[in-house]
Amino acid sequence: MSGPDRIRALDRTLVRIVDQNMAEAARRSGDWLACRLGCTQCCMGTFSITQLDAMRLRAGWKRLREADPVRAQRVLDRAREAAARYRLFFPGDAATGVLSDVEEEEEAFHERAGDDPCPALDPETGACELYEWRPITCRTFGPAVRAAGDALGHCELCYAGALPEQIEACLVDFDPDGVEAAVLEELERTTGAHGQTLIAFALERAEELP
Repeated sequence: MSGPDRIRALDRTLVRIVDQNMAEAARRSGDWLACRLGCTQCCMGTFSITQLDAMRLRAGWKRLREADPVRAQRVLDRAREAAARYRLFFPGDAATGVLSDVEEEEEAFHERAGDDPCPALDPETGACELYEWRPITCRTFGPAVRAAGDALGHCELCYAGALPEQIEACLVDFDPDGVEAAVLEELERTTGAHGQTLIAFALERAEELP
C-alpha cells in the first residue's frame, strides 16, 4: 500500500472511531442536544484544522465535483474569497496557509476574522456541503466530550437546564487511544505536511493538491 493510500486508510479508521464515540455521546445526551440540520452555530467563525482534516476535505470536494460540479464550484469560490481576505492579516505562511505556532497570534487572528461562515456551508440550506469529510473539530463539537482525559467545552445551545453532574455523565472520549496523533505523525513523515491551517486554505487549491 502506497503512502497516500495508507494515510487514507488510517484516516478512515480514525473517522470511524470518532463517529462511533460521538454517537455514544449523543445517546447519553439525548434531548439535551440542540444539534440539527440548519443549526449553524458551529459553522461561524474561523478555527484551526490539521493537515489530515485538510486532505480529507479536499478529497470530499473532489467527490462533490464529480456529483455536482456547480455546488463544488460555489464551495471553491467561497474558499478562495475567504482565503484572499485572511491573507491580509494571516499569522503564518500566507502562501501555504500554515498557521503560526504562536498561540497568541493564532487567537488574535481568529478573533479578528469574526463570525465568517465556513466556505463549506451552504448559505441557503444551512447544510455542510462536505459533511461526510468534515474536520474532527466539526465532528466533535456540540456534545460534552473528553480529549486526552480532559473535558472540552460543549455547544452553548446544548444542555439547557442540565446539572453539572448530568453533563459529566454524558462525557465520552472521542479518541481514547490517540489515533489522530499517530496518523498525523505518519502523514508528516510520509508527505512532510505539518502544522495547522484553515478550511478556506485547505479548499482553495483543492483542484491541485491531493
